[in-house]
Amino acid sequence: MEWFRLAAFADEASPSADGQFAALQRNSLHGVEMRDIDGQNVTKLSLTKAKELRKQLEDRGLVVWSLGTPLGKTELGRDDFEAELDKLRYTLEVADVLGSSNIRMFSFYLPGSEDPAVYRQQVLDRLGQMAEAARGSGVTLCHENEKGIYGDTPERCVDILTQIPELRAIYDPANFIQCGQDTWHAWMLVHPYVKYMHIKDALADGRVVPPGEGVGQIARLLEAYRAQGGQWLSIEPHLGQFVGLAALEREGEKSVVGTYAYESLDAAFDAACQALKKVLGGMKA
Repeated sequence: MEWFRLAAFADEASPSADGQFAALQRNSLHGVEMRDIDGQNVTKLSLTKAKELRKQLEDRGLVVWSLGTPLGKTELGRDDFEAELDKLRYTLEVADVLGSSNIRMFSFYLPGSEDPAVYRQQVLDRLGQMAEAARGSGVTLCHENEKGIYGDTPERCVDILTQIPELRAIYDPANFIQCGQDTWHAWMLVHPYVKYMHIKDALADGRVVPPGEGVGQIARLLEAYRAQGGQWLSIEPHLGQFVGLAALEREGEKSVVGTYAYESLDAAFDAACQALKKVLGGMKA
């Protein structure tokens, strides 16, 4: 376990800053992938609030590893891309105040059921503009594979990452499973571009389960990630109906949460952390 530094989406434990920071500390994590906190998405935090949160984290020996934004999670043809660029520019300021060197983002929902190739150039043009907006900021834009967006398969992720080399990848096993992709095949294609991993596992039918309990091949992936010098893991439990879960899905879709039962959000969060540590404990020295 000493090979990795662990962060988490602590809003899955509590909506409040105090509850989130307590969850991180009791699980001996190193930092947070900040998404929603005290009723606000990280893209909407005032800079004053961001400064206060950073101080609270530093007092607890914690850092902001990444900002788990919804940037790029809008639908082509129905969104306002200029507004999305403005949101990114402001979020870069928030990242600077929080001390985060990474921003999680996406590659846009595709309308209808047309061949994704129809939208390839539009997606690449948009992502290129986003990369340009971040240039010189010291912040890395990290693309997460997500169902329904252009970069939902490993092949299209590689297309994005080779065409826009400033972007790096977040590898999410459960999201690949939910797109019908084999996680090892996906890793073999995407791994040269991976900045960090989301730790989320799922069954073949897409239901999210604790790390190591699904078909994500988590232990095998972690060995490969460690072998290439990977350091940061970000735990994204998705084991309970936390505040903000519905907002993560495309309109009309529903998050696929597993059938494990927990007495509270804190218990579900702790279970995900403990499951990952069990997997890590089984790795060879």
